[in-house]
Parts: sequence; C-alpha cells; structure tokens
Amino acid sequence: MRVLVCIKRVPAPGARIVITPDGRSIDTTHLGFTMSPHEECAVAEAVRLAEANGGHSTVLTAGPPEAEEQLRYAISVGVDSAILITTDGSDWDAIRTATAISGAITTAEDRDGPFDLVLFGNESADSGGYQVGVRTAHALGRPMVNGAKAIEVDGEAVVVRRSTDTGFEVYRLQLPAVVGVKEGINVPSYPTLKGRLASKRAQPEQLEVEAPPGPQQMVSMLTPVEQISETVMLGEGAAAAPRIVDVLEQLGVV
Repeated sequence: MRVLVCIKRVPAPGARIVITPDGRSIDTTHLGFTMSPHEECAVAEAVRLAEANGGHSTVLTAGPPEAEEQLRYAISVGVDSAILITTDGSDWDAIRTATAISGAITTAEDRDGPFDLVLFGNESADSGGYQVGVRTAHALGRPMVNGAKAIEVDGEAVVVRRSTDTGFEVYRLQLPAVVGVKEGINVPSYPTLKGRLASKRAQPEQLEVEAPPGPQQMVSMLTPVEQISETVMLGEGAAAAPRIVDVLEQLGVV
C-alpha cells in the first residue's frame, strides 16, 4: 500500500505574528516554523497505515527550500520518503496550491504507480481554508472525506469515521481515495534516534510543477486587536458582598 501525506510549513503556534509594512505578508525574520497539528496526526496515521498494510509512506509539501525541515521531521517519525514542490516562498492560494499538489502527485504516480491513499490535515494552522485537500481530490477525480477521526483499510476500500454533534458518520471509499485527518485521531510520536539519523541522510526529491496563480488575490492582512484582561479585587470577606451583587446585576445574572 502506498500512502502520501501532504503537509504545510506554518508559523509555530503561539508565535507573535508581525505583518510586513505593505500589509500583504508575514514578517518571518524571528519566526519558528512547524507543521499544523492536524497534519502531525496525518503523518502519524500515514506511518501507521503503511506499516499495518506492508506499504510505503511519502510526505509532500510545497514551499521554499527551508520547508525541508518539516519533511525531515516527518521522516524522523517514520515516513519513508519525501517530495518538495519548490516555490518562491510566497503564500499561494488554495487553487494554486491544489494545482501544484495534484500535478506533483500525477508526476510521481506516472513514474512509481498510484498512491492508494492521500492524506491531508483537516485544515492548515495559519489560513484555515479547508480547501486544498478537497480541490486536490477533485482534480484527481477521487472520493474525499474531511474531518476523519478513524481510518481503516478494508480490502480495496478505506472506512472513514468522523464525529458529528450527535455521534459519528461512517464512510466507505473505494481506493484510491483522499482523506482529511482531524487532530485527535491518534497521538503523534516523537522522533527516535534512528529516525533522526534517517532524516539527516534522506534526500527529499525536488519537483518543479507548473501552477499558475489562482483567481484569489491578497488585498491586505490585519492583526486582531489585542484584548487585555484586568483583575479587580472587589474586597475581602463579607465587605465584598455588595460589590459582587453590583457586578452580577451589571451582567444581568440577578
């Protein structure tokens, strides 16, 4: 079984985001980078499925040369090989990204055979567009389910379960298929010493894919207004009771 997992290089969670003076991109000078939490789980799931079904796992990303850091991390936790779609480092829209990924998948499959399963994170941690996986599946003509909380291969099909407000939905997709993985499907593993050594020796394949800009265009980026919370002591003991009542009345509780 051949499994491909697609990831994205994103700013590390909790980092302070600074927008460039033109308001159209992020100043990455002092930023650390990682992969999205959903994609960490997708990587772990790709490794599990490939090992359980006697197959091969591949990780793919589109980005600048620095994105090799995320590819090597995926290899350090058990992925077998890596593909980098080289870009100029700018943030592509979902249409252009999906075009590049589907083109790279087609190129790899023409050479090495089809991927039985292509995994994405449910959404990226930075833009959160929920679009790339769906658009890639559509371009490849393959069935797709997003929000997966469980994946099992059953012969020539994959059974996907996702949670709803009232329980679970279960889907059966004929392979080859595409699945969007949601955080919580598993507990991502940490790199082992053997994995770290393998990631240093790995030579990610670099692909150049024709992907014209999509119709979406960045106009400007805005940072949200920082909300500062203050703690006010209303008093101590019984003397604070009238103040507490006043606050509850202001909130409409009493």
